[in-house]
Amino acid sequence: MEIRRDFYLDKLIKRKNNGLIKVITGIRRCGKSYLLNNLFYHHLLDSGVDTSHIIRFAFDSADDLYLIGESLIGIEKEKRGVDPEKFMAYVRTKVVDDEMYYLLLDEIQMLDCFEAVLNGYLRKDNMDVFVTGSNAKLLSKDIATEFAGRGDEVHMYPLSFAEFMSVYEGDKYMGLSEYMLYGGIPLVVLRDGANDKAAALQNLFSEIYIQDIFRRNRVRNIGEMEDLLNILSSAIGSLTNPEKLKNTFRTVKKSKITSNTIKKYLDYFEDSFLIESAQRYDIKGKAYIETPKKYYFSDLGLRNARINFRQFEQTHSMENVIYNELRMRGYRVDVGVVPIAEKDQNGKVTRKQLEVDFVCNLGSSRYYIQSAYTLPDEAKRTQEIRPFRKIDDSFRKIIITRDIVPMHYDEYGILTVNIYDFLLDPKCLEK
Repeated sequence: MEIRRDFYLDKLIKRKNNGLIKVITGIRRCGKSYLLNNLFYHHLLDSGVDTSHIIRFAFDSADDLYLIGESLIGIEKEKRGVDPEKFMAYVRTKVVDDEMYYLLLDEIQMLDCFEAVLNGYLRKDNMDVFVTGSNAKLLSKDIATEFAGRGDEVHMYPLSFAEFMSVYEGDKYMGLSEYMLYGGIPLVVLRDGANDKAAALQNLFSEIYIQDIFRRNRVRNIGEMEDLLNILSSAIGSLTNPEKLKNTFRTVKKSKITSNTIKKYLDYFEDSFLIESAQRYDIKGKAYIETPKKYYFSDLGLRNARINFRQFEQTHSMENVIYNELRMRGYRVDVGVVPIAEKDQNGKVTRKQLEVDFVCNLGSSRYYIQSAYTLPDEAKRTQEIRPFRKIDDSFRKIIITRDIVPMHYDEYGILTVNIYDFLLDPKCLEK
């Protein structure tokens, strides 16, 4: 069964022949290779490109490596990368005229000196380069630096809810429950049965993600790092910082881990795209607050597998889903802080901070969003819109709820939308 990834395919199509190296990044197993070597490859064929002008090479494929006289087993034993001279010689045999050639390279980090090789191809007028990578330098956040300012990153996420529903056979209500439980990693979505899905997620964590981070960063204490991941998994959407986490370790684990070590581990998780952090933003003061931050998992299934599906809070899970959807749509997402001063019955002034779940910016557009799992009564609604009433600007203010309610505005101009409409209609916030 094929899962269409038109959102990302369109991004690659628009970037054709732009003179840059197109780098598809994202958490492992989110569908990068399939996007490049199946969906984009067939687009090239359908648009009239001859197969002889599409050079596909996967650096983790034993068959492809055999073509250039390399051995996957030998590389692993010798702990080295693929010889760039052998690869470039192979490409030279394929380029026989001045017409445009499309170079589709998978797991490029396994090629030694890949930055120099790819920058060399940029100097050729008839080479358009697309690559994917899953660890090492290509999973860092300095893509532009690695390719001397000539990298064009397309960041890919696991399946959105709309993509998930394109292959899910039930209704959207059951679909969202399953999506929030098992996530959107394509190979997991296509598995049958809860046990198979859970086993696939746990295997991915133990055999792929943890091992990648461990090897790449030469982590000395893998148990300590996994403990931190477990703590984050139990506290998605909660404000925290390395100092707070250090205190949790001392209390729960009797550990002497330092806040600097915790910060390094957090950076490793973010660099591998397992988690993302949302920074706090003072809406009135128009300034960022460095710490604490909120952390969200790029895939809820991975988060749930990490805690053996024992802790499933609908409110925090829905907040994580909304955060991921906003990031997929290209928004920069912060946590909003609204400082207020109120007088009590005795006239004493009390200062406090109200929170807006998400401040979303894209170009000149901004949205303020509250995630409210349910709005059972007017008191709960008043609580949710209170921060909005303290914001002076005219940007759109939105409540997203799982209640089945029609999209509507209240007397304050605040939009309420149910999560199904939000997730399935990318334009709903603009209506």
